[in-house]
Amino acid sequence: MECQEEKPIIYTMENKPIVTCECLVEGDQWLVSESPVYLLKEELAFVFEMLQQFEDALVQYDELDALFTQYVLNFGAGDTANWLGSFCAPVNNWSGLLLRRPIDMEKRDGIQRGEASLLDLRSYLFSRQCTLLIFLLRPWEVTQRALELLHNCVQELRLLEVSVVEGALDCWVFLSCLEVLHRIEGCCDQAQLAANCSHTVGLWAYATDKLKSLGELCGLVSEKGPTSEDLNRTVDLLAGLGDERPETISSLQSPYKKLKEALSSVEAFERHYLELSHAAMEMYRAISRLRSARLVGKSLAEFYMKKGDPEKAEAFLQEALKSYVSEGWSLPVTHTRKQIAECQKLLGRTEDYLQTSAMLAGDANLTMEERKHFCQEILTFAGKSEDQSDKVTLSMGVFSQLTRLQFQPATASVHSGAVLQVEINLRCLMPVSVHIQQLAASIHFDLERAGTNGRSKGAARQTIPGTVEFSHDTSSAGPSSSSGGPPLELEEIQDRSPTDNSLNSTGVVCKNTHLVMRLPESISLPDTPNCVSPPAVTLKEGAQMLKVQDVTLEPGNNSITFTAPSGQPGTYTLRQLFATVGQVQFVLPHIYPSVQYEVYSQEPQLTVEPLSEPLLAGLSQMVKFTLLTGHYTVKKGDALQLSNTDTMPILPSTSCSARISNPTGELVGESALSIQSSEKVTSISLPATPPYHTLEFQLEVLCIIPSGSDHPPNERLTNGEVRHRPRSYSHPDTPMTAIDQRMSIDCPWSIYSTLLALTFYIPFKTKHSLLSAGNRKYIQVCVQNMSDKNFTLAEVKLTEKQNASLELESLNTKTQQLLCSKHSLFCLWEVRWQDDLPSCLQCVFSTNFSPLKQDVSAFKPFQYQFQLERVTTLYSVRAEILPPAGEQNCRSGFLCGLEVCITRLTEPAEGEIAEDSKTDTEGLKTTKLMYEVADSSSNWAVCGKSSGMVSMPMTADATHKVQIEVMPLFAGHLPFPKIKVLKYLPHTAAVAIQPDPDSCVENDSLSLLDKALDDGGDTASIRSRGSVHSVGSGDQQQRGVAMPRLEPFSPGQVFNHIHTQQVLVLPATDDHIMEVNAT
Repeated sequence: MECQEEKPIIYTMENKPIVTCECLVEGDQWLVSESPVYLLKEELAFVFEMLQQFEDALVQYDELDALFTQYVLNFGAGDTANWLGSFCAPVNNWSGLLLRRPIDMEKRDGIQRGEASLLDLRSYLFSRQCTLLIFLLRPWEVTQRALELLHNCVQELRLLEVSVVEGALDCWVFLSCLEVLHRIEGCCDQAQLAANCSHTVGLWAYATDKLKSLGELCGLVSEKGPTSEDLNRTVDLLAGLGDERPETISSLQSPYKKLKEALSSVEAFERHYLELSHAAMEMYRAISRLRSARLVGKSLAEFYMKKGDPEKAEAFLQEALKSYVSEGWSLPVTHTRKQIAECQKLLGRTEDYLQTSAMLAGDANLTMEERKHFCQEILTFAGKSEDQSDKVTLSMGVFSQLTRLQFQPATASVHSGAVLQVEINLRCLMPVSVHIQQLAASIHFDLERAGTNGRSKGAARQTIPGTVEFSHDTSSAGPSSSSGGPPLELEEIQDRSPTDNSLNSTGVVCKNTHLVMRLPESISLPDTPNCVSPPAVTLKEGAQMLKVQDVTLEPGNNSITFTAPSGQPGTYTLRQLFATVGQVQFVLPHIYPSVQYEVYSQEPQLTVEPLSEPLLAGLSQMVKFTLLTGHYTVKKGDALQLSNTDTMPILPSTSCSARISNPTGELVGESALSIQSSEKVTSISLPATPPYHTLEFQLEVLCIIPSGSDHPPNERLTNGEVRHRPRSYSHPDTPMTAIDQRMSIDCPWSIYSTLLALTFYIPFKTKHSLLSAGNRKYIQVCVQNMSDKNFTLAEVKLTEKQNASLELESLNTKTQQLLCSKHSLFCLWEVRWQDDLPSCLQCVFSTNFSPLKQDVSAFKPFQYQFQLERVTTLYSVRAEILPPAGEQNCRSGFLCGLEVCITRLTEPAEGEIAEDSKTDTEGLKTTKLMYEVADSSSNWAVCGKSSGMVSMPMTADATHKVQIEVMPLFAGHLPFPKIKVLKYLPHTAAVAIQPDPDSCVENDSLSLLDKALDDGGDTASIRSRGSVHSVGSGDQQQRGVAMPRLEPFSPGQVFNHIHTQQVLVLPATDDHIMEVNAT
């Protein structure tokens, strides 16, 4: 307790002298030229240390250290200081740091007397800093400062040009490293040392490096041992160590003893050096600094090489090479490979030595003489006796690089037996020309992936590139930082004077060193010259190979052409490439990206296609037949047998030639075709054509436009098969109607018939309609041009096939009509008859047509057949609207009378009597009609009864009138309300037609409707739809149950006179009001 209370008091009592001393020192710093300033600051540090203010005491020594460093730098820059002269004296003692004493009074006295050397001053300052750092429990900072001190002392001695005995600095550094390590071990346990080996490993590596330098200097590393000169040098170095300090005399592992023992004999040196090296490597590996561990290993490999142990040296060199290759260090890779080659040669490992020699022969970092030397090593071995057991297989990547491969033809796909050439480009890495006895590529044949026989040329065949480029890394040390890692982020730094802002120094700093310099653990080494040791190469010779003999590869790019095998259909894959140079064989084990070519065997293929799209029916059209002969040889006399059809005849031609072209499309011949036609077959004699050629010829065909309803019986083809008539259908891609015409062709290469199809399009769309004007009848035919061509129509006719007494009078004035594209032409005929108009007419519309501006001979016939049924007008409907009583005209809003008059015009026909008539009590044949008054334009309101049933006698001029009340809703000339008349077939009538279930009224209206119509009652509440054909459910109709139904009349059977009639309707009042707004 007393000490804790007295400490602040003592500090307070000493505070004034301390402050006074600090002011004195700070004020005199810029005048410092001799040691009193140093002594003042050290006294101040002692005071702080006495007060246990170790941090403040450390600051004083740090300032002294920095101040001295600055004076040394200024001295090197030319600012001389006389007081530094004592530090430039030659170094006579290099006993190393002494950290076992709190204060080294011997060195302190030397400093005070001005007799201390630079090493003495630095050693004393560091010993004081070390003591204070250990008091502050910061031992790991001691190791960091120690490394900086050792490196800085070496540089300062060179800067001050201090004379030092060769090897003395190495002794001083070695002893200092071990002294610091022993000092740290004395204040930390083993667990702490193991956990913080990252702080001490630098000192271990530095000590190892300096011990190696001493061994080389003293002749302890050479195979012959040290010479007398080396022994004299060793004695001088040991003499400079002086006597061992009292603090370490009792220690068996003191730095002094270790160094003296290591320099005493070759065996002792080797033991100590290996112990330090392996300790440093183990520590580096423990903290995952593999790069540094391999660097120590490389140094160890050099030691083994000098000791004459290449086997151990190679293992360490290979590990170092891994780091250099993965990180892209070009020159270290080359240097290390040279060392590995030396080891392999001494060990007698011929294959490995030749592999490494090949890599060095292609290494651009070496001089041309060195490269030629290593290349000659390979050629010398290759020229030995041809003993198969002595053959050596090496990686192709170290000898030459495959840069490009090109097929000819470029499709890389040929038929069996065709010529396929493969041109490869090789970049030879050797410095001299190399003669190759054989250059070959192994091929893997795959039959399962062969092309399907019989497919068309190129159809569904896989796309194979005709040219393949191979990329290679051109650097000699693996992936560079520009391609294999992140880019450098550089920043310029400048050091300027704080007084006048003058530039002291400038430099460049990498901001992302942690990314650029990190160890790429996951990098896989490629099979290129950049690899450490190329993998074992296995040669796989296939049954089929690309081969070329006696090739000379010049340095740089070379082109070699092979002829590929193409006898058997299938897929050929290039797997390996190898070059034979005497007893050496260079092999590329995998060609990547994969290179393939295809050989196919093709069945003959016959196709037909139009010369112009679309093919129009009714006009002569040229079509092209293309025969791909495939593996078949067309012999003279071979013929195609085409089955003739009446729907698409082949038109005779005076001259028809066939063109023969080779697989590349070049015309190789032209020959006239011999075409012979009979009633059922057209025979086309083919000229002789080699396999895998193309034979083309053209024929003129005509597709007959189907006339309409006639359906001739099916024919049979020459092979006995039934020929089905082509049917027209609507094509989704065009408004024209399409017809598929199929041709059956017997070919000489097959026992089966070949069916080919052509799609024709009917250029016209035709429709007809029956028009009535009272008892007069007219037939209208509309021809619509659906194609893109303009046509001329001539000789437009309409005939009736069954009734000779029927006359069709043409109302068309022009003999020729122009029918433009996407336009329509309407033709009209009046029907005249003498006795009775037939109920059914079989009509044929015919015309001749041709494209615009063509001769008369180009006209082709066109027919359209249709049938008109129930053409006779049975009833006429007239109506009259009567104004209200006392009015001359109708007025809106007032009820008016609508009188409907239905008149029978003809006597009933036999079929009509049997279908819907019945006999009343007076013996007259009657039929029931349903009428309905409706106004879809909302001009009229039907009041009261709007529909009803009438019983109409089936005699000529029978008339029935109906009175209905209507009310006009608007004023003006209003059209009459629409009046519909339908057949009413009672429930006893037979079902004549299949009803439409969707057009039936509800079941619950059946009894009401039937009763109402039979009774002639009011049916204002009953509405029938215009499309209604029957009354009753569709299910009941389908079950055959006879239900009452409504059936519309066929067009023309009812003539309605009121379609164009109008009536004048006046407004309800005559008041005329006009509103005027004035502002």
